[in-house]
Amino acid sequence: MVCDPRGWVAFDPKINRWMSLPKIPCDECFNHADKESLAVGCELLVFGRELMEFAIWKYSMICRGWVKCQEMNQPRCLFGSSSLGSIAIVAGGSDKYGNVLKSAELYDSSTGMWELLPNMHTSRRLCSGFFMDGKFYVIGGMSSTTVSLSCGEEYDLKTRSWRKIEGMYPYVNVGVQAPPLVAVVDNQLYAVEHLTNMVKKYDKEKNTWNELGRLPVRADSSNGWGLAFKVCGEQLLVVGGQRGPEGESIVLSSWCPKSGISNGTIDWQVLGVKEHVGVFVYNCAVMGC
Repeated sequence: MVCDPRGWVAFDPKINRWMSLPKIPCDECFNHADKESLAVGCELLVFGRELMEFAIWKYSMICRGWVKCQEMNQPRCLFGSSSLGSIAIVAGGSDKYGNVLKSAELYDSSTGMWELLPNMHTSRRLCSGFFMDGKFYVIGGMSSTTVSLSCGEEYDLKTRSWRKIEGMYPYVNVGVQAPPLVAVVDNQLYAVEHLTNMVKKYDKEKNTWNELGRLPVRADSSNGWGLAFKVCGEQLLVVGGQRGPEGESIVLSSWCPKSGISNGTIDWQVLGVKEHVGVFVYNCAVMGC
């Protein structure tokens, strides 16, 4: 699912078809504000801001409609997040006063409820989250407007505790850069380095990154903003814009890491193209893979 200022559209790769979702029945403030999104279970959560407070709208793939979602215990924006089955975790971010948070919350789509988790070791915003080996991780981000973070943190759902990992993400934000673009396939972590347009793979044992190959689209032109790097089944998915003779379009490209790399080149396959929609991907979420 991809979002632009006109609303959300969904792409089904099995039938190669784009479909428009109903408009969110929100106020104009939410409609025009910056948003974040997260797919969990059969739901798409869209986080944004109304006139006075943060708000969350939820789209159900079963009911095919939007409803207002219960707010977090500590509402926020610019957080790291990821989902695993019917649950999701959000961590860090900023509250409505701009304070950088170290709190985290778990969302259960079966109940629609939020649960506060133990705090992280470090406050951070503009960070990214992911699940790997059954644990939740958050990496990157900034602890203030001037301090970038290279450390990561690991949350163990069984022990309900955080472990700090120094130097897990050395490609620190410089204020204008997007949060880390990361995705996990078969419990292996991949990331995009904005400045070089390269895809890298994380070595868990050595806590280092290895370069694999180039992206199919540029990430450096907008400092990583306007591009989505996701996972769909066993494939990495890149959703980004390009300009051509027919105008501007959004291109969905995929690569299966199991297929390997040939001469330092990733063989990206084009899954779909959405014509005449601009080149900036505002939000993106993957469901049903």
